Amino acid sequence: MARSRRLPQLGSALAAAAALLAPAAHAADDLQYVALGDSAAAGPLIPDQDPNVLCFRSEVDYPQVVASLLGAQLTDVTCSGAKIDDFSGSQYGILPPQYDALSNRTDLVTVTVGGNDVQLVQAAVSCLNLLPEPVGRSCADRFTAGGRDELGDRIAALTGKVDGMLERIQQRAPNAEVVVVGYGTYLRPGGCYPHQPVWARDADYIQSSVDKLSALLRDRAQAHGARFVDLGPVSRGHDICAAPADRYYEGVVPASAAAPLHPNAQGMRAFGHAVAEAVASRAS
Repeated sequence: MARSRRLPQLGSALAAAAALLAPAAHAADDLQYVALGDSAAAGPLIPDQDPNVLCFRSEVDYPQVVASLLGAQLTDVTCSGAKIDDFSGSQYGILPPQYDALSNRTDLVTVTVGGNDVQLVQAAVSCLNLLPEPVGRSCADRFTAGGRDELGDRIAALTGKVDGMLERIQQRAPNAEVVVVGYGTYLRPGGCYPHQPVWARDADYIQSSVDKLSALLRDRAQAHGARFVDLGPVSRGHDICAAPADRYYEGVVPASAAAPLHPNAQGMRAFGHAVAEAVASRAS
């Protein structure tokens, strides 16, 4: 299998490249790498942007960082707005299904997806309150009215789709190491109102929902024999409340070139290192 032939080389490639994202020791065609996913992987508005303007995909997103560290030949089909259905269908009516990038020659697959399926960004935007309590309305109260947890229910209902996705990836790329990458720490406990206009209990509710989605992705990855990379600890202290120089995610009003409530270039570098290190540690 291609995985057993090529992945053991990754530890030395990473050691040679990790510090400064220098060119890896192996030729770029040694490792065939396909990146699937949504805007959390694509990096909307981070310069420079891929010519495919529909996907708002950065040329320094975390898949690009991983590819540089591992000396891989990357096919990056991540696309902002993607849902799991877009992996098998035509996103925006014209883009090829993301699964089409996979083949039996693929050695490594990374995937970050699910946030758009459960409408996490839309939920977070609905939590914005410019004025302090009691003026306005708590999104946590709205999503949990009547003893339910609307976002939690959406996330739990995604289980079957995630299972189907992982099965399809393994069918289309049977020789590949599959790495599921979770979502990170966007908001610290209690948030930082009014610096970021989300009330404390709403910040905690949104981040707990992000954590639930990552936990589901971890559980299903493990059930399918895939690797899971948890970006929660990697991004802790680098959330939207951090000083601009320390942020991995931009806030409601970005302080650097990136989409609001999405990773910035510094975050993508950190996430790429975490993913590459996870791949290399498994291969060694």
